[in-house]
Amino acid sequence: MAASAKNSPDLSAPAARAGRSRVSAKGEQTRARLIAAARTLLAGGMSERFTTRNVAALCGVSHGMCHYHFQDRTDLVLAVIADIRPEWIHPLEEAASAPGSFAERADRVVELLGRPEGGELSHLHSALHWHALNDARVREALEAEYRRWRGCFVTLFQVLAEERGGAVDPRLLGEAVAAAVDGLAAAESLGSEVDSGAVLPTLIRTLAAGT
Repeated sequence: MAASAKNSPDLSAPAARAGRSRVSAKGEQTRARLIAAARTLLAGGMSERFTTRNVAALCGVSHGMCHYHFQDRTDLVLAVIADIRPEWIHPLEEAASAPGSFAERADRVVELLGRPEGGELSHLHSALHWHALNDARVREALEAEYRRWRGCFVTLFQVLAEERGGAVDPRLLGEAVAAAVDGLAAAESLGSEVDSGAVLPTLIRTLAAGT
């Protein structure tokens, strides 16, 4: 009997693994719903109401369940920062890194940046900046995202440096354009009549021609 039991397959193992997979999938769905609820609260300009309790209530789960996935509201903010990365950083990385000459890549970058930013994303960025002023962990995470975002412009001008035989400082030029883009976005958010669609390509062409 003992030998038979030892050699017989453990038929419960696949079922146990399947059960764990279902639990894991459900947990990931709950986590995603909590992040979506956090985005809704932040984008709604309700930073003062942004608590784990309110996020849980909006999501329709218990407060304890929210803390099972996120230790505190800072963890939720960090999750939102990671969640929006595909919406504003990945497209810029692709535009700057995809094959092509400097001029071709610059055209892709300008075209991408010329698209209007969605209202939710714009409001999220404002809310995240507010939290960064009051939370060192958020500030560190958001700065890391912006550093990655600025790196896209450095990548763009690295191509120009290679085309010119290295007689270009890609970091200096890339950081300059990134700062200009950030300033244009801030001006537009205040309703200033700035034609970024004309300013940005002019700036890039001028910097490229002057090197």
